[in-house]
Amino acid sequence: MQLLPGPVRRFAAWCAVILLASGVVYVAIRLCVEFRTAVTPALLALLGTALLRPLYRRMVKAHVQRSLAAGLTCVAVVAVVGGAVYIVVAALIDSGDQIVSSLRRAARDLADHFGAAGTSLDDVASNARELLGRFGGTAASGVITGVSVVGEMLAMAVLALLLVFFFLRDSDRAVGTVRAIVPPGAADTVEAMARRAFGAVEGFMRGTTLIALIDATCITVGLLVLRVPGAVGLGALVFVGAYIPYLGAFLSGAVAVLVALADRGFVIALWALGVVLAVQVLEGHVLQPMIQSRTVQMHPAIVLLALTAGASVAGILGMLLAVPLTAAAFGIVHELQGRYTTAEASTGPPRPPSSGPSSGAEAS
Repeated sequence: MQLLPGPVRRFAAWCAVILLASGVVYVAIRLCVEFRTAVTPALLALLGTALLRPLYRRMVKAHVQRSLAAGLTCVAVVAVVGGAVYIVVAALIDSGDQIVSSLRRAARDLADHFGAAGTSLDDVASNARELLGRFGGTAASGVITGVSVVGEMLAMAVLALLLVFFFLRDSDRAVGTVRAIVPPGAADTVEAMARRAFGAVEGFMRGTTLIALIDATCITVGLLVLRVPGAVGLGALVFVGAYIPYLGAFLSGAVAVLVALADRGFVIALWALGVVLAVQVLEGHVLQPMIQSRTVQMHPAIVLLALTAGASVAGILGMLLAVPLTAAAFGIVHELQGRYTTAEASTGPPRPPSSGPSSGAEAS
């Protein structure tokens, strides 16, 4: 190695560090995928704890016993999530037939204007039963698989809810647990990193929830004014999609515009598109800087890369978890940078030896 120049040795050292870190990350991801039934509820519980911790702390400050406060918080979560699911399902049931008939009318209009292309769309809509009958066996196997997936998701949801209860109730012991399992010399650094990471996730979840609520309310009001069918359900879809930055807002807004186009025509669809774009501009230029100014700020390119990586690992669930986990990683990096910079500033460059006493001795 001594035969190589210094820059080459440094480059080789950095390559070794990068390869080692990449290997560790890859093994960690593979282990998480392998044990996803346990890892996914734990991660979801951490996100839920970060979102619900302010409510829990207010209850504790109001002299509510910790277990009771955690239980009431979990009950509130079940009520809110169940209410949201009920609103979405009820809206889809009430307006589903109307949306389907609107799509059939749109297909006929395409047939009148564009001939064969529109006719083929109408034929596909008219012959749906024949297609389902032809592929009935495949559909039945798919239903069985879907039932098993739904059962697994329900089990993970129940486990995540129980973990939220324990995380909230025993949150005061978290610092002691972290300090007990790490070496004494690194306890302060690890505690600071954990606090910074959890603070980043907490800020992201609270800010995203508030922004999602504002977006969903504005778009729902706009769609109600435009008399678009299923406006409440579409607003709920916008709320859920807001937890997937950029991509979720695009998809939920596109669904709202397509429903408006199918039922209300081209002009109303343009108005719906204007409402969606206005809300997105409000979010990007006003809400994001104001609400999430104290959390970890990430470049949109990094967010998109995190979403892509999360989707490749765990699909939609990976997309939901990718951005808050990336925010936690950025919080840790910023904490280490701050500590490293402070240590360098306190140490400072080596001072040259003072020549005062020797000069005086020489003078004497």
